[in-house]
Amino acid sequence: MSRAQQPSRRTVLAAAVAVAVAAGTVPAAAATATAAADADDSGRAPARPVDNRAWTTYPDWRGGTGSGVRTLAGRRPGIAIAVPEGRTDYTDPHTGTTATWEYATWTSPVHRLRVPATELIASWNADTPAGTWLQIELQAAYSDGTTAPWYVMGRWAAGDEDIKRTSVDDQSDGKSSVWTDTFAIDDASTGLRAVAYRLRLTLYRTPGTRRTPTVWRVGAMGSDIPDRFTVPASTPGLARELAVPRYSQEIHKGQYPEYDNGGEAWCSPTSSQMIIEYWGGRLTPEQLAWVDPSYADPQVDHAARYTYDHQYTGCGNWPFNAAYAATFPGIQGVVTRLASLTDLETLIAAGIPAITSQSFLKTELTGAGYGTSGHLMTVIGFTADGDVIANDPASPSDPEVRRVYARREWENIWLRTKRYDANGKVKSGTGGVCYLYFPARPTQRQLRALAAVGVR
Repeated sequence: MSRAQQPSRRTVLAAAVAVAVAAGTVPAAAATATAAADADDSGRAPARPVDNRAWTTYPDWRGGTGSGVRTLAGRRPGIAIAVPEGRTDYTDPHTGTTATWEYATWTSPVHRLRVPATELIASWNADTPAGTWLQIELQAAYSDGTTAPWYVMGRWAAGDEDIKRTSVDDQSDGKSSVWTDTFAIDDASTGLRAVAYRLRLTLYRTPGTRRTPTVWRVGAMGSDIPDRFTVPASTPGLARELAVPRYSQEIHKGQYPEYDNGGEAWCSPTSSQMIIEYWGGRLTPEQLAWVDPSYADPQVDHAARYTYDHQYTGCGNWPFNAAYAATFPGIQGVVTRLASLTDLETLIAAGIPAITSQSFLKTELTGAGYGTSGHLMTVIGFTADGDVIANDPASPSDPEVRRVYARREWENIWLRTKRYDANGKVKSGTGGVCYLYFPARPTQRQLRALAAVGVR
C-alpha cells in the first residue's frame, strides 16, 4: 500500500474542497476572477473543474523573468544556468551538512486560473547532473485581493548524493497551507480561492563548475472538485488493452526499509516503473549495481530510492514520481486530475496509460482482496463491457498484477472526494488524481488526446 493518503497530507485537503460551491457561497471576487479568466481565453465557461498550465516551449521560457539563466532552443527547449546570480549556503535538514551553491532563477508570468482553485499541485521535468539541484516555488493570488507567500513545492535532484530530495513542512499563512506536494486553501467553505499563481525555479550548482540543471517543463494543476461521496456513472466507450509491463510491489517486502519500510509501501514507484518501461525507459546495469543481485525486478528498488521524499518519509510524493519518470530520455511526466473514465478511455485509445490514486474499503472493490487508505495502480485498458483493466502492484506476484475491476466500483472510488472508513468516519478521496507519462514528442493523436483531458 501507499502512504499517499495519510492524514497529515490528504485528509485535511479533501475535507475542505468545494463546500462553498455546493452552498452557493462563492464570493463576488471569485466570480469576477472566473469571468475575467474566461474572457482571457475562449469566452466560454470551462468544461472541467481543472486548469493545467505548463511552460515548455522556447517562447514560454523567454516569456518568464530570468536572472542568471539562459534559454535553450532545439527539440526540447528549456532553461539552464548561464552566469550565476549569486551564491548561498544550504543546510540539508536530513544530513545536517551545509554547502555553498551558485544559483540562478527563473520566474513564470502570472497565470490566471480558468478555475479558481482550492488546490494547486506543481510538476516539473528536469535533468540535474551530479553537483546540481533545483527548488520549485509557487505563489498564489487569492480571490480576496491578497497574495500568498512563496511556498516551496519541492527541493529536488534526480540523485541523492548532493542533497536529499525533500518536501517542506509547516508552510502556511492562515489562508492556505502546503501539505507535502499540494497547496490547499485552509477553509474552502469561506469561498476563498486561488485565482492566479506564478512559479519560481532556482537552479543550483557547485561553485566554479560549468554543470547546470536543465528544466524542460514546469507547470501546475489547479482544481476545485465538488465534495462528493458518489459520482455519476459514465457510459463505456472503448475496448482496448495496452501491453504495459507488470511489476508487483509485494515481492519487495523488507527490501531497503530506509525507503518507506520496503516494498509494502511502494505502489507509486512500482506503478511509475511499469509505465516508464512501456515507453522504452531502461536502467543500465551500472545504475542498478547498488541493488542486491538476489532481488528480482531491481528497477523497482531503484524507482523507490529515486522517488523517495526524505521529509514525507515515503515514495508517494506525486510530483517526485512524475519528475523521476522524466529523467528517462524522451519521457514527460505531469500530475493532474481527470473528470471521468471517459477521459481515461480517451488516453488509452491514444496509447497512453495512466497511474491513478484511490482509497477504498475491501468491500468496495470486488476482487481486490484488500482495503487501503491510499493506493496507486496503473490503468492499461478496458474490457468489452467497459470494466477497468489495471496493473495493480498490490498483487502477490508479477503475473498476478493484471486485474479487471468493475467499472462502476472503480470509477466511484477514484473520483469521489469523500468516503467512509471501516469505523464509519468520513475520510478523504483523491478526486480523480492521476500521473500521466507520455513522449517528449507526442504524436498528433496523442496530442489530441492529452488536449482533450486538459493537458498540453
